[in-house]
Amino acid sequence: MTFRLFPLLVALGLAVVASNAGADTLLMERTQKESSMSMPTRGMSMAQVESRYGAPLAKLDPRGGGKPQHPVINRWEYDNFIVYFERSHVIDSVAKRAGSTEIGPKSRH
Repeated sequence: MTFRLFPLLVALGLAVVASNAGADTLLMERTQKESSMSMPTRGMSMAQVESRYGAPLAKLDPRGGGKPQHPVINRWEYDNFIVYFERSHVIDSVAKRAGSTEIGPKSRH
């Protein structure tokens, strides 16, 4: 009985490895694309971002600000990325997802 299960377990293991290999390739391609993409960097002011990248497609509703330890977070949406500001300075820029099967912020278009 044990010998009959072994080929099945090996086949299942190979299927998992094969599916993960495709995901790793996608992740590597995505990382390379993001690293070459020009996005705002941490510390830039809102004025600097708008001067360099133009007006955003949308200025999303601010979040937070109810307590001093929870400052207002503003979000600006551009074609390929979203910029997050703490008060008026960039804290992060995130590339939008490339396709419908990728996890990440969706394009609003």
